[in-house]
Amino acid sequence: MLVLFLCNLFLVPAAASKNKVKGSQGQFPLTQNVTVVEGGTAILTCRVDQNDNTSLQWSNPAQQTLYFDDKKALRDNRIELVRASWHELSISVSDVSLSDEGQYTCSLFTMPVKTSKAYLTVLGVPEKPQISGFSSPVMEGDLMQLTCKTSGSKPAADIRWFKNDKEIKDVKYLKEEDANRKTFTVSSTLDFRVDRSDDGVAVICRVDHESLNATPQVAMQVLEIHYTPSVKIIPSTPFPQEGQPLILTCESKGKPLPEPVLWTKDGGELPDPDRMVVSGRELNILFLNKTDNGTYRCEATNTIGQSSAEYVLIVHDPNALAGQTGPDHALIGGIVAVVVFVTLCSIFLLGRYLARHKGTYLTNEAKGAEDAPDADTAIINAEGSQVNAEEKKEYFI
Repeated sequence: MLVLFLCNLFLVPAAASKNKVKGSQGQFPLTQNVTVVEGGTAILTCRVDQNDNTSLQWSNPAQQTLYFDDKKALRDNRIELVRASWHELSISVSDVSLSDEGQYTCSLFTMPVKTSKAYLTVLGVPEKPQISGFSSPVMEGDLMQLTCKTSGSKPAADIRWFKNDKEIKDVKYLKEEDANRKTFTVSSTLDFRVDRSDDGVAVICRVDHESLNATPQVAMQVLEIHYTPSVKIIPSTPFPQEGQPLILTCESKGKPLPEPVLWTKDGGELPDPDRMVVSGRELNILFLNKTDNGTYRCEATNTIGQSSAEYVLIVHDPNALAGQTGPDHALIGGIVAVVVFVTLCSIFLLGRYLARHKGTYLTNEAKGAEDAPDADTAIINAEGSQVNAEEKKEYFI
């Protein structure tokens, strides 16, 4: 009996120890890597599918214990308990900074202790970009160099340029590590030669980064380009007529805006100021006459330069214009004459054709009378031919 008691005394603990080890073999902590934007909140979760009341613990990259089961171990107001049970230990880290990045460890206190690693990645948000290098105004034809820069991004941000909503690809890109050796400063330089079509155009620098949640940061620079005037003269009517008024409008564009335009005729001043009145950019000529014919010139000037346009005025006779606009009787008469001539020629040719065929018929009819010695015999032969023809005709019938 004593031997049996001793056997039971040693066998029972051995069996209990064996079940505990067997149960611990299926216990493994499970974690996942976490990515969070700087200033945000990270949730670290550790789960155990099979747990026989074994404790769980979270520790930071410095191996400092943050939570042991539901007990807080590190005095950091940013770290809070989310959920604690035998199957899960979840904690939150608010207002995450770049220094929080690293490998966190979840420990399951079995024999031996089992661990699982979770890497916390902190994204550095790029600062609002700034465009430099623009000095207003820029003269047409000058080479412009714009630089866009942003700091604090992790990983390094991407910079793209747009002009009139069209992306510009040919740019320079530079990436530099910041003093904290965690974030980056990136810059991009755009070079292009400006013309008057660039005036008022918005050049946009766009910063793309995964921390911005598909909402990029942008900086915009509106261009101001100065250029010489462009001039065009527009008449109020395409056919100026004698006795009627005419308005010539000098359309000028430039930056700065051109000064009041100057009108001249044939290289000199306007000859009749009483009839030729200048109002702003318009030249109003009252009661046109033939003496107004000539070359009119409009000049526009700004601080960049000067430009001009010319208009050759030809005053038309109202009667001549009316004749030109009415039907052309000479042309109509010519067409009628041609038609009549062609008709007469056709009738004449048709008459000759019919007459020739009729003569041939009569000639054939008179055959046989040509060799008669006298007229009576010729008549008899001709009549005989007709009789023979009729006889032949009757025969064929």
